[in-house]
Amino acid sequence: MSFTVFLGNLPTWVTADDIKQWLTAEDLVSDSVKVIRNHETQESKGFAFVEAPTSDEMQAIIRRFDRAPLEDKILRANPAQPTKGAVAAKGAAPAAGAPRPDAQRQRTERRPAGGSASRRRENEPKSAFATELAKAL
Repeated sequence: MSFTVFLGNLPTWVTADDIKQWLTAEDLVSDSVKVIRNHETQESKGFAFVEAPTSDEMQAIIRRFDRAPLEDKILRANPAQPTKGAVAAKGAAPAAGAPRPDAQRQRTERRPAGGSASRRRENEPKSAFATELAKAL
C-alpha cells in the first residue's frame, strides 16, 4: 500500500533535496521525494510527491506542511489521489463523460463516403507551432 503525500504550491526553486532536509529537520521519514518538473524547461511545476513508509508518517507530514507558510506562499499537503490513467489501467469503469468503445465505432461508421476533404484537414498542421515544425522537418 502506498502512502503518498501531494505537496503543492511550492516555489519553483524548491528541490527534492530541500524537501528531504525539511523532513529530516522535523524528524519525519520519507521513502522518496519527487518534485514534478516541466519536461521541456526542467523548471518545477510547483508541486511534489512524498512517499511515506506508514499511514501515521503520512499524516504527520500532512499535519506539518499543510498550510505552512513559505516565502509568500501557503503550502498545501494532502493524501495524493491516483492518476486518471492508473484508475483506468486497473480495469475500472471509464470516467464520466469518457467515450465508450462502441460510441467510437458508431462515429466511424457514419462518415460520409468520399471523405477527401476530411482527409486533407487531417494532414494539415493543427496550430502555428505545428506549421513551423512541419516546415522545419
